[in-house]
Formats: sequence, C-alpha cells, structure tokens
Amino acid sequence: MRIGLGYDVHAFAPNRELWLGGIRVPSDMGLLGHSDADVAIHALCDALLGAAALRDIGYHFPDTAGNEYEGIDSKILLSRVIQMLHDQGYRLVNCDITIIAQTPKLSPYIESMRQCLADTMQVDINIVSVKATTTEHLGFIGRKEGIAAQAAVMIN
Repeated sequence: MRIGLGYDVHAFAPNRELWLGGIRVPSDMGLLGHSDADVAIHALCDALLGAAALRDIGYHFPDTAGNEYEGIDSKILLSRVIQMLHDQGYRLVNCDITIIAQTPKLSPYIESMRQCLADTMQVDINIVSVKATTTEHLGFIGRKEGIAAQAAVMIN
C-alpha cells in the first residue's frame, strides 16, 4: 500500500469556463491555467503520481510543451496518469479530494464530480470522495481570488 498527497491552486480569470472534478460548474469566472485549470483533477493527478513515486503533473505534462497541453481537458491527463499507474502494476484503492473555494457553492455538483472522476478512472464511485469547503473569507480564497484543492490517495 502506498499513499500520495496532491495540492493545486489556480487564480480566477474572466472569460474562462470553470471546470472542477471534471465537470463544468456554472460561474461568472473560470480558473487561469495552461490547461482547463481543473484544480481538483490536478491535485488528484499529483497525489496519484506521488504515491507511485512518478514525480508530478508538471513533469509529465509541462506547460512549456508548446500547444500540446494548451486548453487540454484535465480528464485526459487523469486517464493518462491512471494508465501510468497501471503500467507500474498499481491500482487505486481510494481517493479523497477537498476543493477549497469561497465561491461558487459546490454542494450541488459533488455527486456529478464523483461520478465523472470514477468514470474517468474506471473505478467504482464508492472509492471516490469529493468534498468542498471555504476559508471563512480568509486569505486569497476567502477574497475570491482563486480556488485550491487537496487530494489524498491510496494505491496498491
């Protein structure tokens, strides 16, 4: 059994769609990033890669790779990470993701995120946990400047 931790943060930006946990969340602002800036999936990818000692998402999918990953759907990156783990003989035991956002309210979208992530990783939804919290108006998240996410995984 191996454990991995991941963390990601992106700033809000106008004229971008907001993608979290693989689904589009209605919002006036999206997140700034080279890809679709899905902080939940990016944190999950880092946790999975870390658990397998395969470095991090920036190493495998660098924003310096020209247009190769520009605007890419993070679900594609997650699928590739899962394949890397399978190639090393690992399987996901469970994952737990926390999205930290003052806005928008994410409760209505949690189950859709869980299902999307489970489908993308081809695992049972019962091993995928997604939670959301705020920072009680403290810090950059509380000032509604961006969103962060943390992920913990166990692989076998």
